Amino acid sequence: MKVIEPIWNTKTETARRIRGRIEVILDWAKVRSYRFGENPARWRGQMNQLLPARSKLNSVEHHAALPYSEISDFMKALRAISGNSAAAFEFLILAAARTSEVIYAKWAEIDFKKKLWIVPAARMKSRREHRVPLSSPAIAVLKQMEEGKGEYVFAGRSPYAPLSNMALLMTLGRMNRADITAHGFRSTFRDWAAECTNFPSEVVEMALAHVIEGKTEAAYRRGDLLDKRRQLMEAWAEYCAGDQ
Repeated sequence: MKVIEPIWNTKTETARRIRGRIEVILDWAKVRSYRFGENPARWRGQMNQLLPARSKLNSVEHHAALPYSEISDFMKALRAISGNSAAAFEFLILAAARTSEVIYAKWAEIDFKKKLWIVPAARMKSRREHRVPLSSPAIAVLKQMEEGKGEYVFAGRSPYAPLSNMALLMTLGRMNRADITAHGFRSTFRDWAAECTNFPSEVVEMALAHVIEGKTEAAYRRGDLLDKRRQLMEAWAEYCAGDQ
């Protein structure tokens, strides 16, 4: 237990996901008759008696983020790594997107002519279609991928399957950056926009696909500020490259 105790006692999103995966793996092993008895990692009836409620863990959770002043150095280190995982990570940062949105991205969602990535509602946290204006560096990342071999932009071991949801975490591990998370780069982007630009808050929130809180404002806002967001994402790409 000395090896796994820190996992159970850690309140980060990564640790919570690892705990969940361990529980699933041990259940699978029992079904296959590789092990017997109760699942020691089961949450209900076991771990929930030892740890705080999941809702409490989630309510205070913050994703570890890279300071925006360090983003250009991080991007240089990331671009020195080959492979689809590193490319997907770079695209995630440039698009200010969530991990699940990126690893399941399909070529059918990309419009190179309009420089747009249209994420379907089913894959969005808000359950609304999200149009992402793609900066020139983001387009360059896409063009490095092998379009036509499969439906997924960032394929995993098979060209017909997406990357694992642990792929970006493993990339951070290769970079010896266990101090930050992939999701945290959305906070990096948000902090940069607030501290270093004059873009209105609603433009930045729209870029992050956040739901407008005010019902009145939501009722009257019909567009998605695409043109203004395109300027924002180009400025972010330039900053990530160290050009500002």
